[in-house]
Amino acid sequence: MSIKNQNHNNVGTIYSISDLSQRFDITTRAIRFYESEGLLSPERQGQKRIYNQRDYTTLKLILRGKRLGWTLAQSRQIIQMYNPAQNNQAQYEKILEMVQQSRERLHQQLNDIEIMMSELDDHESQIRDAMKKI
Repeated sequence: MSIKNQNHNNVGTIYSISDLSQRFDITTRAIRFYESEGLLSPERQGQKRIYNQRDYTTLKLILRGKRLGWTLAQSRQIIQMYNPAQNNQAQYEKILEMVQQSRERLHQQLNDIEIMMSELDDHESQIRDAMKKI
């Protein structure tokens, strides 16, 4: 459960590591890994990590990229390109390029799967024919 910023200075919602872990269904260890990679930068209150809305959005982008088959380096590149002063044009163009690459990779994988399924069908048919002769 997220907690509202106690300073009431319009910073927005803040999250504990367990909040993020539950919201994204990942381990706290994974979150600490992304932090060690410099992708998340929580504030500290003693030993407690306090994540802000930017950390939340960054984590969401990292996990979306992971589902799309992007490397952590590719996700990092996209996150570092964030520049609202320039309407994020370069970031959007890079994302479109990466989406196209992912689409091409998935089409190739789909083609490979279809070929493998056909080969399995042929192999199964040959085995069944051989078994009928026994």
